[in-house]
Amino acid sequence: MKIEMTKSPKPKPDEKNLGFGKYFTDHMFLMDYDEGKGWLDPRIVPYQPLQIDPATSVLHYGQAIFEGMKAYPTADGRVLLFRPRKNMERINKSNDRMSIPPIDVDFGVEAVKTLVKLDKPWIPKAPNTSLYIRPFIIGMDPFLGVRASRTYMFIIILSPVGPYYPQGVNPVNIMVESEYVRAIRGGTGQAKAAGNYAGGMKAQVIAATKGYVQVLWLDGIERKYIEEVGAMNVFFKIGGEIVTPALEGSILPGITRESVIFLLKQWGIKITERKISIQELHEAHSKGMFEEAFGTGTAAVISPIGELNWKNNQMIINNNKTGPLSQKLYDTLTGIQFGRIKDEFGWTVEVT
Repeated sequence: MKIEMTKSPKPKPDEKNLGFGKYFTDHMFLMDYDEGKGWLDPRIVPYQPLQIDPATSVLHYGQAIFEGMKAYPTADGRVLLFRPRKNMERINKSNDRMSIPPIDVDFGVEAVKTLVKLDKPWIPKAPNTSLYIRPFIIGMDPFLGVRASRTYMFIIILSPVGPYYPQGVNPVNIMVESEYVRAIRGGTGQAKAAGNYAGGMKAQVIAATKGYVQVLWLDGIERKYIEEVGAMNVFFKIGGEIVTPALEGSILPGITRESVIFLLKQWGIKITERKISIQELHEAHSKGMFEEAFGTGTAAVISPIGELNWKNNQMIINNNKTGPLSQKLYDTLTGIQFGRIKDEFGWTVEVT
């Protein structure tokens, strides 16, 4: 891997006002793919604009996938990644769905570690901050025709970030989307494809005008079964049981989701992956059985849900307060990620 150091380091942003995804570090990773040659020329270079042809296929046909990861600073000066192989394995699942050639998982992890180590001074130390890692792959053929690209670029960029939601671990309010559809089985919902998010923006804009932070998607066929929130998988506590929508081909298999399910089982808490309808949630709420709801994802980790609005039926959950299970999961996961709690599961990888 070639490394070219920047000659013009950028000033660091104020760690107390980072927001999310607004600032970028001094370097980025690049690697090219050429049909017949495979992946080649891995390199780290100064952060800079990409030079691409106006006919580049990704601009016209959306052949692009991405991942989201974080690097966490510990109190004793170490830097930890959380289950990075899972992210690289999921990249290849997304690649397969989007007709993009696979990457070597081990090399992908090493590329992330090398870049994070190089830009370690950018890792913020303020409470609830971390270094967000964005690997992505785009089709690079300068060709106007509907076919899979024959050339690609694998890129990794880094961004010091604060909480994804300004509310932090405080509950968010979410609108249930009944008109627009995010994904259906057989589509690209289980891949982290760029187009999935573009297609969801219309509903999110509408929700924002009504004062809601995010959208909860229903299935694309019957429009009644819950799938996921725009940037998170979702869990519900109903009558003491934890329920999350089953992975059936239209929901992103979240790494935080998988970790939460594992922890719940470790704690002896009943967790069921199944279909769950919005009507079932509404009925549980009317009976006083809807106890907690929370989203899970790399960006927010655990995000409690304080309100769901379904066709103007307002469901206030746990008095719009963070529930004890949501808090315990948040404290446990962030404790492991930041090295405050012993990692008994081999989830963290140190950047050395």
